[in-house]
Amino acid sequence: MLYRLNYAPVAPARKAPILLMSRSSNKANAQPRQGVSAARLAQAVERARTIFAERNLRFTDLREQVFAEIAATNGAIGAYDILDRLSGKGTRLAPISVYRSIDALLDAGVIHRLESKNAYFACRRHEHDKHGRPIFLACERCGTVTEAEAQGVFDLINQVARGQGFDARVKFVEVSGVCSKCAPAAARSGAS
Repeated sequence: MLYRLNYAPVAPARKAPILLMSRSSNKANAQPRQGVSAARLAQAVERARTIFAERNLRFTDLREQVFAEIAATNGAIGAYDILDRLSGKGTRLAPISVYRSIDALLDAGVIHRLESKNAYFACRRHEHDKHGRPIFLACERCGTVTEAEAQGVFDLINQVARGQGFDARVKFVEVSGVCSKCAPAAARSGAS
């Protein structure tokens, strides 16, 4: 089981979005993903539109298209996969256009980045401030990514870090493993 912690630097430097992913690395890590229902997708898009409006941000057509591609899967999807899907629907874009939309969606809090895969997934818990910070649970078999409330994990990390005289800036915690739907198959095959 992989536990990945990421600490933000005190003065985070913004990387050039185009350098984040190469097409070949994305294809090598591609996993079959289950889609979401049309009703669930429509709700997610409407929720994102509302969040953008509440924050006085523009939910442009391109941002909506990029968000819809991300929200259409239960897992995380890479920028070049998004680009390929949009291209397949007749929308030809430069990668930088997709990355700019992704940046806006991240800033608005409607998507998250799965750092270990350099991929993105739709936020399904829009009240992080009220319920504490989530950890991200990523299934190694089906690619599903879920969020679980785990403020205590972040509190413990901060406590341990303070005990060592370290000022932690924890951004996220990812846990890689096997989801409950894939666990029976993993047990039958003898995998862990």
